[in-house]
Amino acid sequence: MEPGPEYDARYLLGIAAFNRGDYFDAHEIWEELWKDCPAKDRLFYQSLIQAAVSLYHWERKNAIGARRLFAAGREKMTGYRPHYLGLNVQDFWKQVASALDDLTASPAIILSSH
Repeated sequence: MEPGPEYDARYLLGIAAFNRGDYFDAHEIWEELWKDCPAKDRLFYQSLIQAAVSLYHWERKNAIGARRLFAAGREKMTGYRPHYLGLNVQDFWKQVASALDDLTASPAIILSSH
């Protein structure tokens, strides 16, 4: 995926890490972006960070932390529905929820043209 005019390269790098299941790396990349993104994007990136950390906790058998971060991240992203920066918000959170229910599932971020 090449960075387009609407996508910061760090957003795409975080997506690639997330899609590989490297949730800690995705979190680190998006956190760097979150620190200097426009104000209108802050909660969106914070939500992605929380989704990644939620799955990272889940892999380490910290179900309480995983569920807490999942709920917080999903709530913060509500204002970005239905699509934001190419992400189908509802589908994304459904995939994360499914992964939290099934350790063998691995959610993926799919960018669309919306």
